This record gives sequence, C-alpha cells and structure tokens, in this order.
Amino acid sequence: MTWRLNTDSVREMRVDGRRILFHVPSASLFELDDLSGAVIDEFHGRGECATEQLVEALAPGFAGDQVQEVIEEFGAIDLLQAPGQAPGRRPTPPIPAGALSTVVLNVTTGCNLACTYCYKADLARPADASQLSAEDGRRAIDLLIAESGNRRRLNVTFFGGEPLTALPVIAELVTYADQRASQAGKEVDYSLTTNGLLLSDDVIDFLAEHRFGITISMDGPELVHDLNRRTRGGKGTYQAVATNARRLLQRYRARPVGARVTLTSGVRDVPGIHRHLKYDIGFAEVGFAPVTAGTPAGFCLDEAETRGVFADFEALALAWRDAALEGRDIGFSNISQLLTVLHHGHSKLLPCGAGLNLLAVQVDGGISLCHRFAGSGTGQFGHVSKGIDRGGISDFLDRAVKRAEDNCSACHARSVCAGGCYHESYARHGDIALPTHHYCDLMRRWLDLGIAIYVELMARNPTFISQRLEPRGSMI
Repeated sequence: MTWRLNTDSVREMRVDGRRILFHVPSASLFELDDLSGAVIDEFHGRGECATEQLVEALAPGFAGDQVQEVIEEFGAIDLLQAPGQAPGRRPTPPIPAGALSTVVLNVTTGCNLACTYCYKADLARPADASQLSAEDGRRAIDLLIAESGNRRRLNVTFFGGEPLTALPVIAELVTYADQRASQAGKEVDYSLTTNGLLLSDDVIDFLAEHRFGITISMDGPELVHDLNRRTRGGKGTYQAVATNARRLLQRYRARPVGARVTLTSGVRDVPGIHRHLKYDIGFAEVGFAPVTAGTPAGFCLDEAETRGVFADFEALALAWRDAALEGRDIGFSNISQLLTVLHHGHSKLLPCGAGLNLLAVQVDGGISLCHRFAGSGTGQFGHVSKGIDRGGISDFLDRAVKRAEDNCSACHARSVCAGGCYHESYARHGDIALPTHHYCDLMRRWLDLGIAIYVELMARNPTFISQRLEPRGSMI
C-alpha cells in the first residue's frame, strides 16, 4: 500500500534534543523513538512511500515486521494516509440529554463602577438596574438539574453587572440550589467575578460558607488600575479594591482567589502587573484578557500592541516554567490553563462549552450562549420558563463546527483553539461564523511554547504536573 504523510495532523518539535510529536486531531503528545522517527523521516523530501519501500529503506536497522507495525499504528491515527484520501470531517456533536453542567446567572444589570472599556451595553446604576427574579433564578436551577443527567457536580456562576449588588438574590438562589441539589443527589459549586468594592467581612463570610470560587477584576498597580476602572463620578478605585482584596485574601481560606486583568491599549505591562498582583496584593493566580474587539473605540489593542502582549506572555511563561522546575507556582493562569489542556489531551471540536454544557440566563430569564452574549441583542435560545431551544442550539453548533472545519483544517492549533471565542468573532466581525484570524499566528506560537514547557516539566519535574493537574493515560 502507498502512503503519504498527513502533515495537517502532526506537529513535530524538538525539545531538549527529544523528538516530540503533537498529534493534532487528539491533542496528544508522543515522544518518537528511533524507529518511529525513521519512518517519518522517509517521507521528508518525497510525497509518497509504499509499505515495501519503507521496509526496504529501513531494513539495515529495523526488522520488517516492526516497520509494518509502526506504519499500521500511524495509519490508524490518520498520521499516514492513502494518496487522495479526503480528510475526515468531524460531525457536529449531538446535543445529548444530560449534557448541561454549568449555568451562568446574570443576576443584575447594575454596576457600581463605570469602567471606560466595558463592553456591556445593558449596564445601569444599581438603583436603576434590572434584576433576575428569584422565580426565574429557581427555574434556571431546576433546568440545570433536570438537564444534568448523571453528572454529580454542577456549577452555578453569578454574573452582572456587579453581582454583589444583587447579594440578596444570590443568597436566596444558593439556598434553593443547595436544597434542590441535595434532593437530586448532586452538589453545586458556586463562583463569581467581582470588582471588589462590596467585599465586607459579612459578604466574605457568606462566600466562604458556600465555598465560592472568587475572581477579582483588578488591572494592576494604582496608576494602571485607575486608568479605566473608575466610579461613576470618575474617581479611581484602586485603593478601595486593594484594601478589600487584601482583606479577602487574609480572611478567605475556602479556595484560592485569582485576579483577572483586562489588557487594553496603553495597559499591557504584563510582567509588572503580574508582579504587583501576585506579590504585593497576594493573589494565588493572575489571568490576563487581551482585548482586541468588543470594547468602545480606542481601547482595543492594535496589531503591534497585541504582538507585544504575547511577547510578554512568552517571557512570563518561561519564568513560570523556571519556577515550576523548582517546585514553585508563580500563578500565571494563562499558561497553566494551556498545560491543563495538553495534560488532559482534550481535542476541541468547539472552542468552549457554550451551547453544550454551559448556558447563560439573562435578567429576563432568556437563555443565551454565555454571559458575554447576555444583553447583547443577539437572540435567545429559549427561556427558563419554557426550556432550551434545542433546534436553535443545534443550528448554532452546526455553524460553529463548519467555521472550524472550513477555516482551520490546516492549523496545528485547531484542536486547542477551534476557531476562537464566539463573542470575539461577533464583536470583531458581527458574525460568529468567522474565526478570530488576528490571533492565529500568535496562538500557534503560544501552543508551541506550551508544548515545550510541558515536555520539559514532565522530564525534569513531573511531580509538579501530577500535583496540580489530574493524571490521564500514557504520556511522554
């Protein structure tokens, strides 16, 4: 049989002198032994090889049956293909019963800040805000439990606006969710992202009692943070947020607390921001969100700034690696999240769980794909009083899969990126069916760096990985 190397399904790298193969369709990593490497080398410089040619060419060093075994293994994972063989097209995933694991409840449109870069068009002063009714909140929780199948652990995320301006609603819904989950033999994890202004001792104690996962939106040192995160009167909020963040970190022991940084034009000192939030404030992890679409004019990173941000990401990722080799975690969540994906070998057909295992509920009870689409006027996929619009979700997923298959089939990052964030595409192009091409080259570089760091850690300090990430099957 004649074969060709399916270059769209493989990314070969050398890390510390080792030949590493990233199998794109499965997002799996393999170290090539001498025989496997020799088989691949035979295809370099020539398009096709017959099995007999490969056996003959490698005969001086390897037995014929061993060569044939490797060829069969490579053929089974589509690394080798017959000439003219069309690439397989992955089908749109069905919407299985019991797939839902997370619901994001947009409990209010009210916010006590007026951040200059905010993308939400439906925000209002807390006194003028719309709130999710307790009745619709209970319906949303009932929907989550009913659609969760055999899943035992479920997730409820509270969002806004500033969710803590609607704390009475949150408290009522947490009580209800705990009761309903207990009756159904399930457990619920809670999370929220807050601007930090309302973190009193009583609020912190409530969050600790229910073991909330907490993220604070904070953009760095005072001069940086106060550029954009201001009160409605135009005053900076750093001093109040820093004081409350330190109070939270001293008092809260339920779960690690992270910071979320929004990087906009003129705000992109990644190392300095990380250093301040990690070591001066004391967050367990710091995650960065570069903004290239969706905010008011003048705040998006331009192409040169975006490249600069990713260069800083790479430098900080290498510092994270150096610390990890010594058994220390310096809390850079962007790289740790990538390594989690690589460690689990999870190949994405879709960029996220929106529409499959995650849905968001708007303040009027309407169902949207995720929290970023809530209030955006992009349409709903049902209502908590009527259930999920499965036809609409199915049509959306068809478009999402087609987006990745039509635009990303030759990209070795496709199983990690899958076309990128839907809302980013909507905000940049007005159409979720267009991928986020402006990130593509940077995403490929980021993935290559993540692979190199992962391989090095697995070789030199695998304990660091095993202690922080769930183990999976055979790896390097």
